[in-house]
Amino acid sequence: MRFGGLTAIDELSFAAPVRQITSIIGPNGAGKTTLFNCITGFYRPSAGSIVLAHPVRGSLRLETLESHRVAREAQVLRTFQNTRLFPKMTVLENMIVAQHNALQAASFFSLAGLFKLRRYRLAEKQALEQAMSWLQRLKLLEFANIAAGVLPYGTQRRVEIGRAMCADPVLLCLDEPAAGLNPRESAELNDLLLELSRESGISVLLIEHDMNVVMKISDHIVVLNYGRKIAEGAPLLVRKDPHVVKAYLGEEDFQEQRA
Repeated sequence: MRFGGLTAIDELSFAAPVRQITSIIGPNGAGKTTLFNCITGFYRPSAGSIVLAHPVRGSLRLETLESHRVAREAQVLRTFQNTRLFPKMTVLENMIVAQHNALQAASFFSLAGLFKLRRYRLAEKQALEQAMSWLQRLKLLEFANIAAGVLPYGTQRRVEIGRAMCADPVLLCLDEPAAGLNPRESAELNDLLLELSRESGISVLLIEHDMNVVMKISDHIVVLNYGRKIAEGAPLLVRKDPHVVKAYLGEEDFQEQRA
């Protein structure tokens, strides 16, 4: 990915297998968020391919899809560094809004919704059931009718992940989900992400600066520096890689981890 004379992502290649958590780490400016923007359709890469093995639609080249089709058809969903919930909507409403593509299709672009035809009523019922199911799984039922904007930050993070799950992702891209969480909330997030990847059968791609989170839950880690991959592998191997220690972890942190 190039911006004028700046190459933000340079000859990067890796895989994010199903039912696994693949973490992308690296110092600030390494190109992590730019990578997410390319995968999720916010940017179109200057060169190369991003291939999704969709369980129903087969092999999809994401860089050829318009941005809205990446989420709607390829089912690649993401969260952001800062929560982007609709703060004045309730938690339940946020969950239902995530399913607007299915509801819009069922409404024939509002006609069926206007006349409350059976097709739309069924889709509406399914959207509500999907939302309530995820609220229950994420232990958020008690907040269903509370405005999302007044919830504690850690709870908002869970709601945002739940909202993405309501859209049935094949690939879930999480941009620093542990940012701002206390140790208890981080531990709960670890359990949640492991459950999502294993039981929901999706691929999870994670950007995270909290090494406690990364090392505990990652199946595979890719390390970037200045847009290039400098290391890749299992957490224990990556943590000991001298290039990673020098570029990102730091000698002092490395010595503490060895101790």
